[in-house]
Amino acid sequence: MSVVPALLDRMDIAESLTLIELLCAREFPAVPGRTEHGESGPGYHIAALRTSEGFWEGDGSEREETEAQYEADRDGLAERLGERWGGPQHLSLYSVFERTMAGEEIAEPWAGLSGHVPDVLLWRTPEPDRWVALGVSQWDKESPFQLLGVVTETDPP
Repeated sequence: MSVVPALLDRMDIAESLTLIELLCAREFPAVPGRTEHGESGPGYHIAALRTSEGFWEGDGSEREETEAQYEADRDGLAERLGERWGGPQHLSLYSVFERTMAGEEIAEPWAGLSGHVPDVLLWRTPEPDRWVALGVSQWDKESPFQLLGVVTETDPP
């Protein structure tokens, strides 16, 4: 029997929305670094809204269930953001990753995200004029999943 964390409940959604609003209002640092919510750098903030356990053991079924759960959590949070800013754009980061691997200079946070987030849901906020993205990250099949909230002033590539 696998144990999968519950879907984001109302409190988790409210906390995630509050954190995204905070990041939208927060100034960007001059140099990249860790923060209490994740990481920030010139022109971006990335927050881990939720993190699963790792997958070092098992037959892979728990990993598949958790991946589906995190995608559902992302979509549920996207519905709430959509109430504010309209429907999201869907942006695949696969080509960004390929371009980065080929040596092309891609601005952060997009270059870094492309290595572990396959795609994002994306909104342009009116005030302040920033991009907000939601994505599900996993570095490799044993690593935990993370639901990431990204706020940036850097246009997507």
